[in-house]
Amino acid sequence: MMSMMYQAYQNHMDLTSPWRTGAAAGLKYLNLVPQGVSDRLFRRLAASLELISRSSLTYARPAYGIDKILVGNQELEVTEEVTFATPFGSLLHFKKESAPEQPRLLLVAPMSGHFATLLRGTVKTLLQDHDVYITDWHNPRDIPLGHGRFGLEDYTDHLITFLDKIGPRAHMVAICQPSVSALAAAAVMSEDNHPARPATLTLMAGPIDTRIQPTKVNGFAKSKPINWFEKNLINYVPVQCKGAFRRVYPGFVQLTAFVSMNLERHIKQHIDLANHLAKGEKEKAEIIKSFYDEYFAVMDLPAEFYIETVRDVFQEHLLPQGKLMHRGRPVNPASIRRMGLMTVEGEKDDICSIGQTLAAQDLCTGVRAYRKVHHMQAGVGHYGVFSGRRWNNEIYPLLRDFVHVNS
Repeated sequence: MMSMMYQAYQNHMDLTSPWRTGAAAGLKYLNLVPQGVSDRLFRRLAASLELISRSSLTYARPAYGIDKILVGNQELEVTEEVTFATPFGSLLHFKKESAPEQPRLLLVAPMSGHFATLLRGTVKTLLQDHDVYITDWHNPRDIPLGHGRFGLEDYTDHLITFLDKIGPRAHMVAICQPSVSALAAAAVMSEDNHPARPATLTLMAGPIDTRIQPTKVNGFAKSKPINWFEKNLINYVPVQCKGAFRRVYPGFVQLTAFVSMNLERHIKQHIDLANHLAKGEKEKAEIIKSFYDEYFAVMDLPAEFYIETVRDVFQEHLLPQGKLMHRGRPVNPASIRRMGLMTVEGEKDDICSIGQTLAAQDLCTGVRAYRKVHHMQAGVGHYGVFSGRRWNNEIYPLLRDFVHVNS
């Protein structure tokens, strides 16, 4: 019965779509009313219509919207270029026109219910001093079943392939969840003496060893047997979608869980949005709207990837115990040599606590001490490790210098 929940949800959204379309159309015409004509009444009506038109999730990736970037004292145009693609993801290059030669860097985005555009701010900062590529993951609900499965090993394979396409001496920065796959890819490539193995590996707030100071998230992952997650959270993609009948962990289920953890805050935000719209406070309203445009753009997770991540990373801790396998061979972090290793953690991170990412330093015994860097950022939570003021002013300069010294 649970496996049909996604289909029921999609049917409901299709059924109520005319209401949202009608509200959007009404808002469009209402905005044509001259200012001064009963402003208070029309603004409140417009606010109501806008909230109705926005009362749905989107399954399409938002735009990155990075058109220009300041490099030194020169503003350069940025264009997006798909360097390589598979059915499950693209290697997206943020190409800068007339840019000086800079270290090539692969930013590994998490596959965790939101699109890689969640790292838009991270990309903007990195672009100042690096030639940036990103793992732009595709939504499984749009991938036909004939393209097969996508599990944890497939994720790691993608990183190896993407690094190969970028070429030798690139740098890899993994944010959160994919730190395990990034470390595995670096280990496999090092053991094979792959010419495109990364020059440096940076792991930021990643669950390398979740036995260390377990968080509530870690506790939940271990609180139930793996078959519970498969039975209660995995659904089939609705028949209306290109990926019909693919097994996924639906984005709307993930978002519901996130929202429920801070329900009062989200309700208040929407009340504030309605008030800002009614008062004509466009700038304040736009800040809230921009946040929720990204937050409500959700991506499903392939069932295999989700289940294997919960089991191998959060329940059985295979990597730190030396038991993680990739395509039938052990993943050996000690094989990583001639590579810089940086780990970054946040003091107040309640998703990936202090020590869980640092554990990579102990696993990578082949990396010389002078090539190892660890930074614990005071005063930031999980997202503050890779976004916001302290990321820009305190963490990023350390990462930039680490990459450039090892280039």
